[in-house]
Amino acid sequence: MSRLFAFAVPLLAAILGAVALPAGALAQTDAPTIDTGDTAWMLTSTALVLMMTIPGLALFYGGMVRKMNLLATVMQSFAICCLVAVIWVVVGYSIAFGNGGAYFGDFSKVLMAGMDMSAPFSLGVGTETPVPFTIPESVFVMFQMTFAIITPALITGAFADRMKFSAMLVFSGLWSIIVYSPIAHWVWHPNGFLFADGVLDFAGGTVVHINAGVAGLVAALVIGKRRGYPTEHFVPNNLVLSLIGASLLWVGWFGFNAGSAGGANGRAGMAMLVTMVAAASAALAWMFAEWIGKGKPSVLGIISGAIGGLVAITPASGFVDVGGSLVIGVVAGIICFWGATGLKHMMGYDDSLDAFGVHGVGGIVGAILTGVFAKEAIGGSAAIGLLEGNSGQVVTQIWGIAATIVWTAVASFILLKVIDVVIGLRVSEDVEREGLDLALHGEAVH
Repeated sequence: MSRLFAFAVPLLAAILGAVALPAGALAQTDAPTIDTGDTAWMLTSTALVLMMTIPGLALFYGGMVRKMNLLATVMQSFAICCLVAVIWVVVGYSIAFGNGGAYFGDFSKVLMAGMDMSAPFSLGVGTETPVPFTIPESVFVMFQMTFAIITPALITGAFADRMKFSAMLVFSGLWSIIVYSPIAHWVWHPNGFLFADGVLDFAGGTVVHINAGVAGLVAALVIGKRRGYPTEHFVPNNLVLSLIGASLLWVGWFGFNAGSAGGANGRAGMAMLVTMVAAASAALAWMFAEWIGKGKPSVLGIISGAIGGLVAITPASGFVDVGGSLVIGVVAGIICFWGATGLKHMMGYDDSLDAFGVHGVGGIVGAILTGVFAKEAIGGSAAIGLLEGNSGQVVTQIWGIAATIVWTAVASFILLKVIDVVIGLRVSEDVEREGLDLALHGEAVH
C-alpha cells in the first residue's frame, strides 16, 4: 500500500502540473496583446496614405500648373513631406495626441518619449474614455504622421504659381504645429472638446480637408491673384500627370479611410466600399454637370469630381452605408463643381488649383451629410444620424465645422501676415512671369 501511495502521489502531481500549464497559458492570453493582422493592415494603410502625397498629390497638382512651374509645384509636396515628418515626431504628435486638456495636447511625447513597442496602444490612457487599439504606438504615430503631411500639402494648391519656397516652408511648418495638431486633438483625442461634443469625423473631413481648404482660401486672399488672372488662360501643362496623380490619390484613400478603422475588421471593409462608391458617383456627377453646363466632359473635370467625392466621404466613411455614400458622392460632385467654377468666379478669389473649391467645400458637404446618414449599426450608439431620428447630430456637425473654420482662418491669416512682414510671401513679378522652376530651384523641364 505504501508503495502504491509513493507511486500515486508523484503521478498525481505530474498530471495536475500538466493540466495547470494550459491554464497558465490561458491566463497569459487574457492579457492585451498586439494583433499581427491589424498591425499588418495599418502598416499597409500608412504606406497608402503616404503615397497620396508623394507621388499622388505632387503629380495631381504638378500636371495642372504651367510647365514653367511644374518642378516648383512637385517640390512643395516633397519638401512638406520631409519637413512635417520631422516636426511630427519632435512635437506635433505630442500636441495632437498627448492627453493635455480640451484644446491642446501636451509635451509628454516629445521625441516619442515613453513609447512602448511591446504592448497595444490606447489613446488617452488615464482619461475617462480611452480609445483602445490592437497595434503598437509606433504604427499609430506613423499612420497619423501621413495625415499631418498631406494636410499642409493640400494648401499649396491654393497659392500655386506665386509663393516663395522659403515662405511656403515656414508657413507649412508653423501651420502644422499651431493649426493642424491642435485641431487633431480637438476632434480625435478623448480629451478634445469636439470629441466630447460628439462631432463625427472618421478619417479627417474636418481635421484634414476643411482645415486645409479654408487655410488655402485665406492664403489665396492674402497673397493675391496670379499675374494676369482672370483674363489670362492658365492651361495645365500635362493632364496625364494629373490623372495619374488622381488615380494614386484614389487608391491611397483606401488607406486613409479604411485604415482609420484601426485594424483589419468589418468596419474597415465597409469604409473601403463606401469610399469607392462615393468617389465613382461624384466623378460621374461632376462629369455630367460639366457636360450639361459646358458642352463637353473634361479629363480635369472627372478627376476633380472623384477627389471631391473622396473628400466628402472621408468624415462619413466609418458611419454610413452604401446608400448614404451614393448620395454623398452625387451631392459632393455637383456642389464641388459649383465651388470650383461658379463660387470662385462669383467671389473673385484666385484659388489656383481649387484647394478650397474641392477640399473645403467637399469637406463641409461631407461633414454635414455625415450627420444625416450616420447609422448606429455601422458606427455604434454615438453615430446616430438624422435619418435615424437624431437631428441634433447635424447641428453638432455644423458646430465642428464652424469651430474649425474660425481657428484655421484666424491662425492662418496671422501666420501669413507675419511671414509676409518678415521674409515676404510672394515672388517678384519677373519671377512669376518667367517661372518659378528656374528662379527658385535652378532647374526646368524641357
